[in-house]
Amino acid sequence: MDQYNGGGAGTAGWDAINAALRPVHAGQEPRHFGTAASYTLGGDDPLDGISVYWSPLPRPHWHYVTYGFSELYDKHSDDPEASGFGFELTFRLAAEAGEDGSGTPPTWPLNLLQNVARYVFGSGNVFEAGHHLDANGPIALDSGTRLRHLAFVADPQLPAIQTPNGRLDFLQMVGLTDDEMAAVRRWSTAGVLEALAPAMPSWITELARDSLLADAALAGQLEAGSRREGSSTGMLFVETLDWSDEGVVTTLVLGAGQVESVLELLPLRLHHDRPLVVLGRERQWRFEPGVADDLQLDEDSARCVLCDASIAAMLAGIRAERGVYRLPGGKLQVEVVPTQLRDGRGNVIGEIG
Repeated sequence: MDQYNGGGAGTAGWDAINAALRPVHAGQEPRHFGTAASYTLGGDDPLDGISVYWSPLPRPHWHYVTYGFSELYDKHSDDPEASGFGFELTFRLAAEAGEDGSGTPPTWPLNLLQNVARYVFGSGNVFEAGHHLDANGPIALDSGTRLRHLAFVADPQLPAIQTPNGRLDFLQMVGLTDDEMAAVRRWSTAGVLEALAPAMPSWITELARDSLLADAALAGQLEAGSRREGSSTGMLFVETLDWSDEGVVTTLVLGAGQVESVLELLPLRLHHDRPLVVLGRERQWRFEPGVADDLQLDEDSARCVLCDASIAAMLAGIRAERGVYRLPGGKLQVEVVPTQLRDGRGNVIGEIG
């Protein structure tokens, strides 16, 4: 663990983050977890560091803040408006009973944040408030938690700031259960999190909690929002996305861990005349509604128009199990491959499908 908090020449971005945090955690020196070897020098961790603060309100919790998605030092990117990727991540973890902030904060969120950073740095996909991500397993490995998804919302205490290197937003990651994330997909991240806020103040993540949708009134409120407004989830980030074109038939490759999410969103988007974009590390596949099927392929992107009958066939015929599923018309088939679950060091610890 390296202790470093900016303050030197060429640390304008780092200093700007510190300045934004100072009034939120007045008089507090954070625990700072630095990176021994930077990503650019062959290290495993993309982020330069993560600071952790203790906060007693609205309930005792640890507040994690990243350094490294934005430009911490000199300006190098071509975009004068944004600092690096344009955001830093935060995470609020509920304290265990008896914790008072004097001890060491849990370290598993450090691995979680670095894993999300590996995805961003590897794919170039940028998160914004309202986005969400399937963690492909518990957000804290070996914890038994029911939280398997992450939603992104503007940190309630940290508004966007303008740094010498450009603007950056503070995006807070929020842990959600399977059924809570299903509600997000059916409606919207903002709508669901606003409804959950009375039971989840400041969107503090509590590993041991059950689903908040056990409250029938709350579940009904979310379902009503979905029926009224449809789904606002226009982009779905997945670990596995690929395709091959053999001339006669195109094969779309999806991971078993993401199939249910894709199938759930298709009717909620396309039946409301809205597209659904599935984003992988290097490619993107765009589903659109239409009166007749159509498929246009480029090297890194694809446009797939589906009629109502083809949407129905996908929903009825494709399962989250390895195999090849051919659609009506014979021009498109979906190959489902296993999704590998990995620990913080990238080791395979399980498999879906």
